[in-house]
Amino acid sequence: MLLYLDIDGVMVPANSWRRPEILEDDFPEFSLKAIKSLDRIISNSSADIVLTTSHKHKYTLNEWKDIFKLRNINTNKITRLPENTAHLNRKDELIIWFNSKHINDKFIIIDDDKSLNALPKFLKDRLILTSGSVGLTERLADEAIEKIEKLNHEFAK
Repeated sequence: MLLYLDIDGVMVPANSWRRPEILEDDFPEFSLKAIKSLDRIISNSSADIVLTTSHKHKYTLNEWKDIFKLRNINTNKITRLPENTAHLNRKDELIIWFNSKHINDKFIIIDDDKSLNALPKFLKDRLILTSGSVGLTERLADEAIEKIEKLNHEFAK
């Protein structure tokens, strides 16, 4: 199971009136709700994380593992999309990625980018769209787990 994960607006709520606390690794603190929710999703699915965030290449994969570990999130494997050198929006970046890889794996996408509402149905059906100012919540974690269970059932056929 793959979890395509954004950070800003998902793990770190984007509120213009409140600056997030920066932890000792020089990366913003994740919201406690988002941590709890992501941990539930990972523990229910054994998902590997594929980073889609614009920060994905600012840190090595080992540094990303440390970022999650410092925030008390147990991760399995962490990978990331290629560097977005063409400066595509998230929707186009994901469409090109999935078209080039012909991915048939079980996956979900967690992101706050509203452009993802225009994804092709195959991808949009696997999207959990957060509110950027709230981030990942327990209700959205429930939705993600339901989608994962549905995918597991479909792949078992």
